[in-house]
Amino acid sequence: MKIGVLGAGQLGRMLAIAAYPLGHQMAFTANSENEPSVLLGKAFINDDKQGATKQLTNASEVITYESENTDVEVVKAISKKTPVYPGAKSLFTTQHRGREKAIFDKLDIPCAPYQMVNSLTELEQAVNKVGLPAILKTATEGYDGKGQFVIRSNDQLESAWQSMNGVEAILEGFVNFKRELSLIAVRGIDNSHKYYPLVENTHHNGILRLTIAPAENISTKTQEQAEHYMQTLLDEMGHVGVLTIELFETNNGLVANEMAPRVHNSGHWSIEGARTSQFENHVRAITGSPLGETTCLQQYCAMINIIGKHGPVDKVLELSNAHPHLYGKTERKGRKLGHITITANTLYELNTTLAALEAFMP
Repeated sequence: MKIGVLGAGQLGRMLAIAAYPLGHQMAFTANSENEPSVLLGKAFINDDKQGATKQLTNASEVITYESENTDVEVVKAISKKTPVYPGAKSLFTTQHRGREKAIFDKLDIPCAPYQMVNSLTELEQAVNKVGLPAILKTATEGYDGKGQFVIRSNDQLESAWQSMNGVEAILEGFVNFKRELSLIAVRGIDNSHKYYPLVENTHHNGILRLTIAPAENISTKTQEQAEHYMQTLLDEMGHVGVLTIELFETNNGLVANEMAPRVHNSGHWSIEGARTSQFENHVRAITGSPLGETTCLQQYCAMINIIGKHGPVDKVLELSNAHPHLYGKTERKGRKLGHITITANTLYELNTTLAALEAFMP
């Protein structure tokens, strides 16, 4: 099929790499000819945004997107002519933290206490309900730690609200958790479902730096609980494609944090680590193909993000069980330049490999 992608970043690039062996063709909307996906398909440059989107729609049999910040109205307009997966309901829900929390509440999925905030007065009222410490976040468009303010005392309220620049925000109470997990799943057009194992994520300065797959010491009950949450979300939104849910593991079970209606950074390990990568399964789902198996190929897998500087990539190439994936981006502080996947047969081999690559981690 001819697959169109709204966006041309590294996620589109990896979708294309997965799509070509299956016989598909790829096209993208891009802001410039220097974006990561441009060399892997036809690029329609956003000199005139509507023109590029129209060209992509005319050139595609099915369309997907890279970001939950994609304009819902654009997706609705495209859908009148060309199918878009995931659909507008998934996008509308997941691009707003308040709507995410509302669907968690509706489906009885535990999440942090929260209040929507539109002014300093409302923030003061929200603090009285949620308590401190808490995190104030923009309701939309925040990612990798951006658009967030940790509030520990009442004398920080004015500064916290000013940091939101007047946009709608959400105050979330702290969750006492043991570790951060995520679950990636894929749902087909025919309502078939596949789930990857829960993985453990480590962040630094709000940016994901390390994922271990599968997460250690996950009981069957915990995996099933996560899959139950996920299935109810997939079915409620009529979602087609990959969906990711970030979770906190607590003493009382799993607590939902947020969702992403797309392939996700914490699933990059699946390129070498799973029988079918998240990228291939997303392509399979949106093209109506059978979904692939999601089991791990080896006992342990990991993913290290390459942030800011490319670092000693030759060191990665010296290791037989490590694989670099560079996105073709220039170096910049805090920028995701690529990632490294690791596979290992033993925990000792995994830890030894991580130690050899410590230059890539904070």
